[in-house]
Amino acid sequence: MEINRRAFVGAGALALSAGANAFAAQRIIDTHIHLYDPTRPQGVPWPPKDNTLLYRRTLPPEFHAATSGLGVTGAIVVESNAWLEDNQWVLDLARDNPFIVGFVGHLDPADAAFRNNLARFSSNRLFRGIRLSGRAIGAGLSQSGFMANLKRLADQDLELDAIGDATMFRDLVTLADREPRLRIVINHLPFDPLKDPASRDSAESAFRELGRRPQVYAKVSGVLRSVADRTPSELSFYKESIDRLWDKFGRDRLIYGSNWPVSNRFAAYPVVLQVVRDYFAAKGPEASERYFWRNSQAAYKWVERG
Repeated sequence: MEINRRAFVGAGALALSAGANAFAAQRIIDTHIHLYDPTRPQGVPWPPKDNTLLYRRTLPPEFHAATSGLGVTGAIVVESNAWLEDNQWVLDLARDNPFIVGFVGHLDPADAAFRNNLARFSSNRLFRGIRLSGRAIGAGLSQSGFMANLKRLADQDLELDAIGDATMFRDLVTLADREPRLRIVINHLPFDPLKDPASRDSAESAFRELGRRPQVYAKVSGVLRSVADRTPSELSFYKESIDRLWDKFGRDRLIYGSNWPVSNRFAAYPVVLQVVRDYFAAKGPEASERYFWRNSQAAYKWVERG
């Protein structure tokens, strides 16, 4: 899904020059960025070395360069690999970078060490929850230890990010009903519809149910698509898919995330931001404010930092 680099740079520059002043007036908390450094002695398990777009340092200076002049005042870092000590590595980065208002780490609720690891990392106020795949959640629903550990997550007022595709929606409904105190944030919506009609209908029904669970939030961090070797930057191309999210989750449970730097597969940061900014601007200033930061405060209970 590589994009034409000349088009990437040109589109980014155009959006930046056209929209920087407007962006600057809007407080923005980006709830989905990844920080990693392939030059560390141990390297990184992801992204792979052959991914020339993503295999590079993505640290706070690179994020600030990507968002310069756009009004992004804070970010939540989301785990990018399963190494236990990388939870500490990100928290150490956050200590010296006050724009980081929270961190969603990786801990395995099926691991016997989960309880101790959760106690260790949650002692840092910036640790706001964990991320699990839909597959891990589905497998864990039948495991008493797994569910007990998610209860511990809820007991500490932490949240769960869920990553996958539409096949996980039914399991998320089950989880939300078994542990209604646990806030769940679905990553990278909107999803592409499933190809099989029966599976698609089942997923759509489950998604409607999730929209009725007040503790479930939709992270609008997967909007852009590549079509015929280009990425449309016009809101009209994406409006219908965002409308579906608005119809189910409404003003109070949609939150902004860029998925930077993975979003660079499609377009530069200003383009990613411009599409959703235009959509929510049309919904009015209160809806825009809720989407860009207030709803994420309810979902993550992130930390205000000076």
